[in-house]
Amino acid sequence: MFAFVTFKNQEERDKAMKAVHGMQWKSKVLSVRLAKPKADPILKKRKQEEEAEGGQPGAKRAAGSQEGEEDEEEEPLNIQIANAVTPLWNVPYEEQLKRKEKEVEGILQKLTREIGNNNKAMLPWLFVQKEKYNKMCCPLEAIQPSPVQTEYRNKCEFVIGVGADGEDKTVGFRLGKYKGGSCAVVSPSETTHVSSEAKRVVQGFQQFIRTTPYAVYSPETYEGHWRQLTVRTSRIKQTMAIVFFNPQKLQEEEIEELKRNLHQYFTEGEGKESAITSLYFVRMGQRTSAGTEDLPCEHVTGEEWIHEELLGLKFRISPHSFFQTNTPAAEVLYSAVGEWAQLDQDSTVLDVCCGTGTIGISLAKRVKKVIGIELCQEAVEDAKANAEANGLTNVEFHCGKAEDVFPTVLNAVVSPNVTAIVDPPRAGLHSKVILAIRRAEHLKRLIYVACNAKAAMNNFIDLCRAVSNRVRGAPFRPVRAMAVDLFPQTMHCETILLLERVDYSSDTQTTET
Repeated sequence: MFAFVTFKNQEERDKAMKAVHGMQWKSKVLSVRLAKPKADPILKKRKQEEEAEGGQPGAKRAAGSQEGEEDEEEEPLNIQIANAVTPLWNVPYEEQLKRKEKEVEGILQKLTREIGNNNKAMLPWLFVQKEKYNKMCCPLEAIQPSPVQTEYRNKCEFVIGVGADGEDKTVGFRLGKYKGGSCAVVSPSETTHVSSEAKRVVQGFQQFIRTTPYAVYSPETYEGHWRQLTVRTSRIKQTMAIVFFNPQKLQEEEIEELKRNLHQYFTEGEGKESAITSLYFVRMGQRTSAGTEDLPCEHVTGEEWIHEELLGLKFRISPHSFFQTNTPAAEVLYSAVGEWAQLDQDSTVLDVCCGTGTIGISLAKRVKKVIGIELCQEAVEDAKANAEANGLTNVEFHCGKAEDVFPTVLNAVVSPNVTAIVDPPRAGLHSKVILAIRRAEHLKRLIYVACNAKAAMNNFIDLCRAVSNRVRGAPFRPVRAMAVDLFPQTMHCETILLLERVDYSSDTQTTET
């Protein structure tokens, strides 16, 4: 029953307070009062440090804490950054896999309880399943390891800021989050998951920005220019760099001059050693947060795309397009999806949130038709080009929000053998997509690829819940699950869940597995 409103300055705020206070809105009288915002975490931390140093700003904290407790900052920076970005770096790989498998097991056990709470008709079947599969609703197959455990990331986003070592204009990873009071950046040179190609680009780019008069962007004051560097690499030795820059009040001519200098540096200057094959420049305006996908990319030099090979197929990748960040492990993931889908020449595959078309294209030769749906226009263009480059004519792609496009596409499919494969972003699928899947009774099999199974829990529950006024169409139930490790040295992994439509006409419903 309340809302917070933020203003650019005090004058605007006071004007709005006068206008809104006592206003009638939907039969209610609005009252306004000043909010008590939390202290800015950076300022708060700075103040605490100054007080601890007896009010001498800038003085270094005395080595070791007064009460002899371990001071976190005593650890070398390479250890601190490893802990921040690859928290399992010092855990043996077999142990990492066990932990991830255990976590997925816990998620499936929770899902089993939730299905029971939301669909009483499934309780007899769940009872049998839980006895067989350690309180889980379906078998969890052995976790699939990543074929490579180091230097596996083909896409990295580096921030630009003041280094934890005090060096200005440092390109790397943040030691902590802004809300934790830290903006310090550490070079990725000793991190295990970043490729040597990406490290080389970071080094070259850092050298370049240190020769320019432009300051790094400050999330505290919103001043400065250099914001972020994204590096994408491929196994066929192509490298794309995307530079994010806040123009502030610079003249267009100054920005064009900067782009010319970038071009010159990476094609003829010292940056040539970075071996960049595609360079882009992005203007990232005031207070623009994480959503960089919508910002236009200005092509500076090299090719417009980089190319990758996966499962013997060729793919082109644009700056904003989604492509799994660990290519060898993605091959393991997509091979499993292909096997579980039980496809034949009469099958139609719906590839939802398809990115550059990787899953659908990898299955196209086995099926009658592949239909892909993707929000990012660039990725759809890539997907169409990828289908053509691989000589496929039975593939089509639609651009738009899955919740808008999916119901229409699904209703147009007449094939009796339809399988949907969904690989949504971290937050999962929009509930409209789930409801459309439930309503489409001819869709019998669904493979859900989740990069965060916890976040996808509501989707899983809605697919399995009892029929109601809101949820039409027979429910699904989980048949098998497996984790695939795409992110060694971290706690993340992908989870594949195969769900099949419950057939109420079958008398064996309670005993089937």
